[in-house]
Amino acid sequence: MTDLTIREIRTTLLQMPWADDPWLAGHALGPTRDLVVVEVVTQSGLTGMGYLHLLNLPLQRTIGACIAEALAPRIMGRDASAVEAIWRDLWRLTLTGGRGGVTMMAQSAIDIALWDVVGKAAGLPLHRLWGHYRSEIPIYGSGCFRGSFGDGMIAKAKHFVSQGYKAIKMQVAHVGDLHTDVDNVRRMRDAVGPDIDIMIDVNMGWSADVAITMGRKFEEFDAYWLEEPVTADDYAGYLRCAEALDMRVVGGETHFGRADLKPFFESPRLPILQPDPMRGGLTELRKIATVADTWGMTIAPHLFPELNVHLLASIPNGIWAEQMGLLDDVFVSLPNIANGLITAPETPGHGLAFKAEVMKDFVLR
Repeated sequence: MTDLTIREIRTTLLQMPWADDPWLAGHALGPTRDLVVVEVVTQSGLTGMGYLHLLNLPLQRTIGACIAEALAPRIMGRDASAVEAIWRDLWRLTLTGGRGGVTMMAQSAIDIALWDVVGKAAGLPLHRLWGHYRSEIPIYGSGCFRGSFGDGMIAKAKHFVSQGYKAIKMQVAHVGDLHTDVDNVRRMRDAVGPDIDIMIDVNMGWSADVAITMGRKFEEFDAYWLEEPVTADDYAGYLRCAEALDMRVVGGETHFGRADLKPFFESPRLPILQPDPMRGGLTELRKIATVADTWGMTIAPHLFPELNVHLLASIPNGIWAEQMGLLDDVFVSLPNIANGLITAPETPGHGLAFKAEVMKDFVLR
């Protein structure tokens, strides 16, 4: 047996410029790409890697301190294969000051690294370790950013379509007015034609009454879903939108774990949930998928297709991966995307490794 006793936990904070990619224009994700990288090193030398991409969340050093002060000391000397026990222990440890937020994000990075260790020790990619269901999953082109305005969003959508994507996601709210949002959706439908699905992301920008009014207008253009129409805590608003609209109302990326999503399970009006692996780790993501399946709900997890492909390839109710390309230039290799499908890799663990120059040149001092 490989000795999976944890002997070291290395945390590295990365801050790097955005890739020189014109298709990233118009995002509101902060001036730099801020990452927390966790490496769990075992006695055998087998090392697992987990990471958080904080988008526009300015808590990099805070999360690093949480790992160093609270979480890492708790798991030193433990068997890295005890993923469930470690998850529960870290959650209990931070219960009175956590239950989400910084503490759950910190333990998520550790959780991802632990699963990477287990997959490598077994010689299996995570989707086969968890019970393979299929290799190819539909993926949609995301990141038609509102900051690039109507013309920019349409140009990026056409770029995705030219690459074989069958669905794209555009943003509304926060920029401009409601009339402009309706016009942008109308123009998008005209631009991509009737056969491309259009997802619409509000990013929690409206109240329920505005979302219902706007959703009814968007239905005219055969929109596939309305995402995060209200703030994460407005469960009643979510349910009001879902009951009032014929189009799908979806969400979940800003919620932390099963507990935060419980109101959606108790009143399963949202047909699709979008949990984020950075808000509970892969352990919690798998449980969310199982509970969702129990209620006839499907999963289209938030971003990070390079990680989420393993979940989606191992469950029967995973329907979409999301490709925004935010980190495509930092990894040694990535899962293949072609013709609107992402293929689960066969590399042991999650199969991801940061390029050596990334880990060297962009360390936040």
